[in-house]
Amino acid sequence: MNICIVGVGAIGGFIGARLATNHKFIVNALARGKSLAALNKHGWRLEQEGELIQRPCVAVESASDLGVQDIVVIALKTPSLSQVLPTLAPLIDENTLVISAMNGIPWWFFRDLETQSNHPFQSVNPKGANGRAIPYKNIIGLVVHAAAVRSEPGIIQHKAGNRLLIGEPEGGKSDRVQALTDILNKVGFDCNHSSSIRSEIWYKLWGNMTMNPISAITGATVDNILQDPLVRKYCSAVMNEAAILGEKIGCQITEDPESRHKVTEKLGAIKTSMLQDVENGNAIELDSILGIIYELTQRLEIESPNIESLFGLTRLFATTKGLYGRKET
Repeated sequence: MNICIVGVGAIGGFIGARLATNHKFIVNALARGKSLAALNKHGWRLEQEGELIQRPCVAVESASDLGVQDIVVIALKTPSLSQVLPTLAPLIDENTLVISAMNGIPWWFFRDLETQSNHPFQSVNPKGANGRAIPYKNIIGLVVHAAAVRSEPGIIQHKAGNRLLIGEPEGGKSDRVQALTDILNKVGFDCNHSSSIRSEIWYKLWGNMTMNPISAITGATVDNILQDPLVRKYCSAVMNEAAILGEKIGCQITEDPESRHKVTEKLGAIKTSMLQDVENGNAIELDSILGIIYELTQRLEIESPNIESLFGLTRLFATTKGLYGRKET
């Protein structure tokens, strides 16, 4: 089986290294620069529980150098999507399974709403380009409940969590998703076949749509964010507004913000992915985590002042730092 990982940061590298532990799989990578060189020289490298897992990898810059794959895992940062997705056609035929493993809302999430209105969401699907790049019928949704960091190009450190949720974008269950679930479980993940992956994606976003941007603005770790009573209250207000949006799109939240905060507190002094990007001078994934939520409030004409203020502040911070490139259209 031929597998290609597109986006070899923390999560892409984590998934790639685990898959490569199965000797029946050829796990390739689409990469650039130092990551490309490191993967070709050392292969996949994953540090977990005091052990270094190292497996062979063929890394290339161009999808045409690999050809059609059985599975393509897209673990890109959102700012890279529009540039990379249109180049992936050589990897994909009618049978290729394309797994989106990304933070926030993926480009395909609101396909039905976009089709009805003939108006793409600019935050995650600018001018509809991302939606046109990958055939919808090939897509499988994935939610990652795990923490990993890339300590240097080509080396991933697994910090916590091992849970994956995978499912059909349209809901329900299928043989192809069950086969993927079995594959992921056999390489050490705790993977569940979800019949409502859109709800799972929304639920995860509901939990981190505050932690990520607030950590980016303040430089605070998750524990410090939730220890401040005023900030904690503000997070709850944002989440309450997002829960109302969820009901409108068929992704109901059955939990209250305070219950979610208690779960998040157990993670301790972790740095969110957005804070790590700020510290490394990388463009932040604001659009898929918060920009799309703000855009949805405008589309549905639902007043959400707390979501608006958080998005506005984070966008201004990122723009000032040169870490946000999208222009409003």
